[in-house]
Amino acid sequence: MEKLVIRGGKPLAGCVEISGAKNSALKLMCASLLTDDALTLDNLPRLADITTLSDLLNHLGVTITVRGGTGGRLKGRTMTFDASTISDTVAPYDIVRKMRASILVLGPLVSRAGEAIVSLPGGCAIGTRPIDLHLKALQTLGADIDLESGYVRASAPRGLKGAVIRFPFVSVGATENALMAATLAHGETVIENAAREPEISDLASCLSAMGAIIEGAGTETIRIQGVDRLHGATHRVMPDRVEAGSYAVAALITGGDLRLNGAGIEDMSAVIDALRAAGGTIAADDDSLHVRSNGRAHPLTLITQPFPGFPTDCQAQFMALAALADGASVITETIFENRYMHVSELCRLGADITVTGASATIRGVGRLRGAPVMATDLRASMGLALAGLAAEGTTEINRLYHLDRGYERLEEKLRGVGADVERVPA
Repeated sequence: MEKLVIRGGKPLAGCVEISGAKNSALKLMCASLLTDDALTLDNLPRLADITTLSDLLNHLGVTITVRGGTGGRLKGRTMTFDASTISDTVAPYDIVRKMRASILVLGPLVSRAGEAIVSLPGGCAIGTRPIDLHLKALQTLGADIDLESGYVRASAPRGLKGAVIRFPFVSVGATENALMAATLAHGETVIENAAREPEISDLASCLSAMGAIIEGAGTETIRIQGVDRLHGATHRVMPDRVEAGSYAVAALITGGDLRLNGAGIEDMSAVIDALRAAGGTIAADDDSLHVRSNGRAHPLTLITQPFPGFPTDCQAQFMALAALADGASVITETIFENRYMHVSELCRLGADITVTGASATIRGVGRLRGAPVMATDLRASMGLALAGLAAEGTTEINRLYHLDRGYERLEEKLRGVGADVERVPA
């Protein structure tokens, strides 16, 4: 076990290279199951979740080769996935329990191989996040679904058939599973009330490069014309908009000045609006975001919503910023019902936060003080790290495996812009 030790109070200044998006890379890796040709992905981050999914794909028979991204300032890795032979259609509990995104092998497997047996997924404990919509989408496409002993068993021995899938509410994962499965279905599939996240568009772009016929990705209605087979392709993973938002908050919360290279600003409008509302000076160009603090942050009113609204994955980071704001902020979480577990840990650092139902009232304090804290999920852990960067004294963050799931070379990037941070044995 390891912990992160942060000696706070240092304004951060300099440049941070933004990595490829975890939330896109995982889905793109699953898409490799749809073809017997090789799929090459560039700009893949080095993360625990990438390793976990690689282990699962290896188990299913996918051969993976890796180039680059071994350290220093190298920008991401290139990985080639060869699923010419699917040797197993069972995604076992021991792997799937580590990461919820593992459920996204379900659609590609049943679409190409005609069957899949996938353990019910694990991941961060931020809410129930049921997979009902994933299963109903596949059933609509003609798959037979059974739940038995903690596993989903899906079969479509004669292939899937195009259909109209109407989601009762927006689900990113269900949209992605349905989209991938529909590429090899017979006929046209229409996904209504589809998620509009940029990661959906990135997946559709990759699938199109592989020969899929897709219209409307990034809108509420996606149309897919099924094809007989997909072929290999090379695709570059989009920038991580959540990582960029996290480092942008780091600039404001420490009174710093950061340039975020490769931030993918076209997908960050809601976050940029929130940064400006907090009083930061924000300058954006084609491939970077410049964020400068102008003193103590202004109070904020934020509501998490599906894209293009304010992202739930940035809620904890902005709550840390609000803890030091000049006034009271209100943050309302509408996506996950259990995503305030970081509140008690922020309060250990001196934050003044009250949660009532889905809303948190954060009364800004003059200072935070370092203390031992425990990460409860991926984004909460980054919120605690940001608070620690601004706090007086030393903050120790335990359960670092959460951070390692989603932030590439965190200590290296923070030290590169002036933070006093190190990873030590717990």
